[in-house]
Amino acid sequence: MTQTPIRTLHLPVAAQPTVDSLVDIARTGEKHGYKRAWLPETWGRDAVTVLTQIAAGTEEIGIGPSIANVYSRSPALLGQTAATLQEVSDGRMRLGIGPSGPAVIEGWHGVDFDRPLRRTREYIDIVRAVTSGETLYYDGDIFSLAGFRLRCDPPEEQIPIDAAGMGPKSVELAGRFADGWHAIVFTPEGMKERLEDLRRGVELGDRDRDDVRVTLSLTACALEDGDRARELARQHLAFYVGAMGTYYRESLSRQGYEQEATDIAAAWSSGNHDEALELISDELLDDLGAAGTPEHARAELEKFEAIDGVDSLAIGFPRGATTDEILQTIEVLAPEP
Repeated sequence: MTQTPIRTLHLPVAAQPTVDSLVDIARTGEKHGYKRAWLPETWGRDAVTVLTQIAAGTEEIGIGPSIANVYSRSPALLGQTAATLQEVSDGRMRLGIGPSGPAVIEGWHGVDFDRPLRRTREYIDIVRAVTSGETLYYDGDIFSLAGFRLRCDPPEEQIPIDAAGMGPKSVELAGRFADGWHAIVFTPEGMKERLEDLRRGVELGDRDRDDVRVTLSLTACALEDGDRARELARQHLAFYVGAMGTYYRESLSRQGYEQEATDIAAAWSSGNHDEALELISDELLDDLGAAGTPEHARAELEKFEAIDGVDSLAIGFPRGATTDEILQTIEVLAPEP
């Protein structure tokens, strides 16, 4: 019998009132039995400072960035950062990395979105080498490094590294080289298809599938006002498909929603945001998350829990949700004690 996935939190991608607000959300998740607080890093507060505050303000819940991109920090600096977060959290750190996309990397960081898969592979290698405490010697296609080692004690236990990915090759890379795959914006059928790519990567790396953890991040909103919850989820999905470059649209297209994804993106880019929302059917909304009344959201969550091969469900929240709505959703969708 497949084990029920653990539940973790994917902290809000939208800006919260204060850093303390994010700490309070993580603390609430800890109280309700969530096992980790993942923090997205986009163009708001940096993940490292906030995760440090969360580590100080909690006792048991794990922490991790989702996703630290492989362009804005050097791989050695990311290794130093992971080691430091492991220290301040007393061993609760799990590192999520990935390429993000050209809209953020080029438009915000001013860096060419070059060879994303190769960079991700080399970051995994280098971060592992840095956090091992050994002197770093690395000769890759992108990075050539030598002669330095951590100037502090390395972590007692190796920090797990998850790689984010949406396409077949990036998921295969996670299975072949990383300690886990971090997935986002997937339907149940889409997840099953990509899990085949993960298994292929595991086989190519001559690894054990049980050593690669799969985390699926879901947009969830569970409110007594179910229409409000679904409207928030629609707004969130329309923004991601329409405003965040092409990779979410391409992922949806691979999952059988090519026409819908194309139409939503076209409406959004033309400034017709209301039309973009109307193009998101109830079927598509339910295929990508759990939004509605508490009863409906719990029922939708069950179909994602039933996916064979998913080890962790990260409960995320729509961009427009208020702090109270986030806290309500955390309580409603909390794991069974």
